[in-house]
Amino acid sequence: MDLSVVIPVYNEEDSITELAEWIERVCINENISFEILFIDDGSSDSSWSRIAGLALKKENIKGFRFRRNYGKAAALHTGFENASGDIVITMDADLQDSPDEIPALVRMIREKGFDLVSGWKKKRYDPFIKRITSRIYNRTARLFSGIKLHDFNCGLKAYRNEVVKSIEVYGEMHRYLPILAKKAGFENIGEKIVEHRPRKYGVSKYGLDRFMKGYLDLLTIGFITRFGKSPMHLFGSLGTLMFLIGFIMAGYLGIRKLIFVSHNLRAPLVTDSPYFYIALAVMIIGTVLFLTGFLGELVNRNSPERNKYLIKDKINI
Repeated sequence: MDLSVVIPVYNEEDSITELAEWIERVCINENISFEILFIDDGSSDSSWSRIAGLALKKENIKGFRFRRNYGKAAALHTGFENASGDIVITMDADLQDSPDEIPALVRMIREKGFDLVSGWKKKRYDPFIKRITSRIYNRTARLFSGIKLHDFNCGLKAYRNEVVKSIEVYGEMHRYLPILAKKAGFENIGEKIVEHRPRKYGVSKYGLDRFMKGYLDLLTIGFITRFGKSPMHLFGSLGTLMFLIGFIMAGYLGIRKLIFVSHNLRAPLVTDSPYFYIALAVMIIGTVLFLTGFLGELVNRNSPERNKYLIKDKINI
């Protein structure tokens, strides 16, 4: 099969049938064999009945329904697990992503050799606050990851099947799929300007809480990327440095006390100095950080994925 289209759905009953028909029309015109995977993320409207009706009529439409709302990342993970096409395209169910972009995305994967192609909604029809916050954390993500993309969170993306089978999407990490792909060794990442259509049905699911979650997830994925396999390198280094700083501060107070005593001068009590308590606190924090890294290494040692590596090619096996 050429293509799997993965579509997370949450209360989008009015757009599902129109979207499926649009994808089918584009793929048939381009002679692309395809399947559509709708993942109903616990919708409270009639989205599931629309999906079920389409799936009963057409074998290449599949539906998955969560018992409750788990989030977009969980829906994408389920779609990726069940996608069988050589190329996997994700898009939102609200008709703001245009299926007319599918042929060009497929060609970029097939002919130009990209592992992943991310859409860039250069002209957006989102509320002002969403556009501003999106620019801020996209700029931060570019600086943080080194991946030159303008729109990390664009729902319209294309992947080689190998990419989606090699990454795990969880929590709110769907915003940073290009970073996860790069971490897994797929560095040929491209970008395409795509059409962003005004919302035709329903209401936006965007809220300001997603802005904060996006930044927290960026910190999480940054830590996992750099120190996931060796947490001691971060916590052990910081802990050792802080302990040494505290020890030097405490040592200075002790040496000063001895100098006073050796010169028969009235020496102030070490505990009278605020620096003593600062030094003590710094040493305690350093010890806690070091132990955190040690415990992290123990957990990592027992992880079933500690020796899980992706092999690109094999010869004479």
